[in-house]
Amino acid sequence: MKVGIIGAGGYAGGELLRLLLTHPQVTEVVAGSQSLAGKPVTAAHPNLRKRSDLAFVPYDNVTACDVLFLSLPNGSHRANEFVQRGELVIDLSSDHRLRDAAEYRAWYGDEHPHPDMLGRWVYGIPELHRDDIRRSARVTGAGCNATATILALLPLFAADVVDRTRPVVVECKVGSSEGGREPSEDSHHPERVGVVRSFRPVGHRHTAEVEQELALGGARPRIDLSVTSVELVRGALATAHVYVKERIDEKELWKLYRARYASEPFVRIVKESRGIFRYPEPKLVAGSNFADVGFALDPRGDRVVALCAIDNLVKGAAGNGVQAMNVALGFDEAAGLGFVGLHP
Repeated sequence: MKVGIIGAGGYAGGELLRLLLTHPQVTEVVAGSQSLAGKPVTAAHPNLRKRSDLAFVPYDNVTACDVLFLSLPNGSHRANEFVQRGELVIDLSSDHRLRDAAEYRAWYGDEHPHPDMLGRWVYGIPELHRDDIRRSARVTGAGCNATATILALLPLFAADVVDRTRPVVVECKVGSSEGGREPSEDSHHPERVGVVRSFRPVGHRHTAEVEQELALGGARPRIDLSVTSVELVRGALATAHVYVKERIDEKELWKLYRARYASEPFVRIVKESRGIFRYPEPKLVAGSNFADVGFALDPRGDRVVALCAIDNLVKGAAGNGVQAMNVALGFDEAAGLGFVGLHP
């Protein structure tokens, strides 16, 4: 199988290369980068030394692919240029995540240049839309903060125990790689190291994805999402405060989470009674496609704190895309995604 990547020079593009180069069904990878064309992929991704002798090629050379990944910056809106070059196209950007043009305008501040395309792409979290992904040739990635938030909350919304008349308050703590490869003032080492910086206390664009996806055919929930930059390179930890319709006990919470996730290959329920690893922790999923979810029950019984830790570049981007590719093409869902993370 031939797989192409448009935008292979970025962090998510590098993760796609890392995963696809060892994928059992992939025989050819084409790494497209306009700025790096002609250079070896190891110039941008030195971790691939002795794993690949590929060189970057111009976008014009990424053609006739069985699968094409678009790993371009959010707001590029270039899918129409490339969509005919792959039988299956997976867009990791935010350009097609929302289904409504007015919603896109409200959260992104601009008119979508191709509003007719919205709603034609499947929102590509397999744990949420596995059957739709199997039937689609156009899949969109999900935001990393949205992925962590959705997976933390999905069992509660799916079981309809959430009081939707009250907001769900979510705090996401995120690593620096979420900002992408291009440097900026806030990624400059003296300004970034050691910080716990409120990055987007209100109005984060991933809010719209979470509200859209967790409606689940019912009333659209209100999600109040804040994002804080912390001293990590990789990782996102979503901590969501949820009020339930009726008092609930821990035994019932276990049932809800197990019912939703027991058969999921990449979701692990992390809730221990003792020790330092009682709850999800981003460090333990770094480099992997796992999403560790957990919960804590307020002693008063009406509030659940739901948590999810992911690697923002893997389960929050490239790994989720490869998982969606596996689902769409009928492969083993875990193919190419066997890395379990490191400890310590």
